[in-house]
Amino acid sequence: MNDVTIRNATCEDAEAILTIYSYYVKNTAITFEISMPTLDEFQQRIAGTLTRYPYLVAIRNGIIVGYAYAGAFVGREAYNHSAELTIYLSPEEKGHGTGRKLYTALEQELSVMGITNLYACIGSPITPDEYLTHNSENFHAHLGFTKVGTFHKCGRKFDRYYNMIWMEKILELVPDTNS
Repeated sequence: MNDVTIRNATCEDAEAILTIYSYYVKNTAITFEISMPTLDEFQQRIAGTLTRYPYLVAIRNGIIVGYAYAGAFVGREAYNHSAELTIYLSPEEKGHGTGRKLYTALEQELSVMGITNLYACIGSPITPDEYLTHNSENFHAHLGFTKVGTFHKCGRKFDRYYNMIWMEKILELVPDTNS
């Protein structure tokens, strides 16, 4: 049983969220960010996201153990029914169902907003190594995302190249009223 609760994030959560994110910046190629953002930068990122999209945190025993948020996909008005999703969990939180719970809550909020197309931009190893495996791709596939594209050797971290893949999940098809 997963005794994690999900709630909306606030800018006051930035320090705990940044602690989770710092693990991925320093130790993995899951994010292609090389330098750690400051607490102020991270607070601004959260505030910017919350102006239009949901930003959720997972809490276990009073401690933030994961977070997920949505953002603009491409950023033009024609894409308003689409969003890019991001999720990070504390390393020790993996395998407890928390990622699924976060994404389910995020999908529900986005669906209410009229967003039907979900996208995930995922680092993908050319050959799995100590910094990046196919775990994120497998997680998304397990939740109903399908791989729709690959950018080859577009990221460089830890003195090696990584691919980036895009995965997509359609919540519902919107009828085209112009046909």
